[in-house]
Amino acid sequence: MALLRALVCGLLTAWLYCSGLGLPVAPAGRRNPPPAVGQFWHVTDLHLDPTYHITDDHTKVCASSKGANASNPGPFGDVLCDSPYQLILSAFDFIKTSGQEASFMIWTGDSPPHVPVPELSTDTVINVITNMTTTIQSLFPNLQVFPALGNHDYWPQDQLPVVTSKVYNAVANLWKPWLDEEAISTLRRGGFYSQKVTTNPNLRIISLNTNLYYGPNIKTLNKTDPANQFEWLESTLNSSQQNKEKVYIIAHVPVGYLPYSKSITAIREYYNEKLIDIFRKYSDVIAGQFYGHTHRDSIMVLSDKKGSPVNSLFVAPAVTPVKSVSEKQTNNPGVRLFQYDPRDYKLLDVLQYYLNLTEANLKGESIWKLEYILTQTYDIEDLQPESLYGLAKQFAILDSSGVHVQILQDCYIDIHMPWWFAASIAPSPMLDISNSIPPQSPYPLLSFP
Repeated sequence: MALLRALVCGLLTAWLYCSGLGLPVAPAGRRNPPPAVGQFWHVTDLHLDPTYHITDDHTKVCASSKGANASNPGPFGDVLCDSPYQLILSAFDFIKTSGQEASFMIWTGDSPPHVPVPELSTDTVINVITNMTTTIQSLFPNLQVFPALGNHDYWPQDQLPVVTSKVYNAVANLWKPWLDEEAISTLRRGGFYSQKVTTNPNLRIISLNTNLYYGPNIKTLNKTDPANQFEWLESTLNSSQQNKEKVYIIAHVPVGYLPYSKSITAIREYYNEKLIDIFRKYSDVIAGQFYGHTHRDSIMVLSDKKGSPVNSLFVAPAVTPVKSVSEKQTNNPGVRLFQYDPRDYKLLDVLQYYLNLTEANLKGESIWKLEYILTQTYDIEDLQPESLYGLAKQFAILDSSGVHVQILQDCYIDIHMPWWFAASIAPSPMLDISNSIPPQSPYPLLSFP
């Protein structure tokens, strides 16, 4: 519990409304990147809604709106609906035609829509995951893809079990082209696996089933190690350490606090503390962590017990633009490209792309655009934990001095600094930096918990 209380979740929010206000550009004189740069794509939270269609009755555009009036439905979707197939296809078409060479792709879960439990079934969930899998395989026949299961990739949702199941068996069969027999075996058993990257033999992907630790999952109540995943994770990381491998952790539900809360963890507190202990122990092996679930663009920094930053964690924005009626913000559909040093697999940069949903619906075509390159936008060296921790401290200093507010106050900026943000610059296990995109503007809502 003490560890949980130390998890930082301060919040600094700035919504940019200024017309023509661009993202900050890094000054000249930055160190050149290494001569060879590896790349991989990250997509998450596709949330296909097969019922989506254009109709004059906006309460019947999609099942995922749950009867609410779709605000501005078009061929690529609506902010009160999950993704039409055309939106998902446009995202993968963009990746395919972007001209960016990538070694692999990570896909961190949630293919079915947000609809009431009675409207789905196990077979429907499997059919949706099959649809998404075959779409990816047909567009990228030679690309290795590393999936992770999401809390909606099961029926009833959230209730992923600790033993083999129809869904686990189905995805194990679907994902055989990407995984070896050992990975398929553990996937069938508990919905998790580890797998070497074919093009990078010293890099291993560990795909965790963090849905086992998710609060709504009653199947795992009072279990200390659901599906023995903790034991397996430690054994796998220890083996990678002995074999001088580096590891990327992928999962759907992230560790740490939710980006919109100062006191709620995404997974149960006991499991959160356990994962943090393991990640700290093997921080020399883990070269990066990647999650989905929140639909928000977030960065977290894990520190060791002395307060030194040791791990970088990234939560990617969703492809689906859906929001609930009560929420003020949604996200434009997003996909991202990570860059890494192929010599040691250190993360160097991330290129975030988005689709302006309003513009795409008006024009009837999807034009995906670069939103930001992280190192250039915030003038940092790379994505290493020291760099990200330094960035967070800069924002804290700027805001406390009034500089941040003074620069932006003429642009209708809403900035607030809760008292608990001060803890974010003190030694603590986790520091969050969050960012989500307003539906009708390329400029992001910046949150620096």
